Amino acid sequence: MTAAQLREAIDLALAGDWERAHEIVQQDEADPTAAWIHAVIHKIEGDLGNAGYWYRRAGRAADHGREPHDELRDILESLA
Repeated sequence: MTAAQLREAIDLALAGDWERAHEIVQQDEADPTAAWIHAVIHKIEGDLGNAGYWYRRAGRAADHGREPHDELRDILESLA
């Protein structure tokens, strides 16, 4: 998955279109950054069990107390 696709998914999620963002990150389930975004999207949806699965796939600890939009901004910064 390209950095441009990952940024697009983040931008969509931040704009409230998490369904389209979800479609993008599902295209590459092996990419750790896509998995991290996928986790945050499930957190936004309130599906913490599924979010936990994707955090594990991303190699990250789940932080369910953290604001999803802050986490998405951090992911975006890591892509810069």
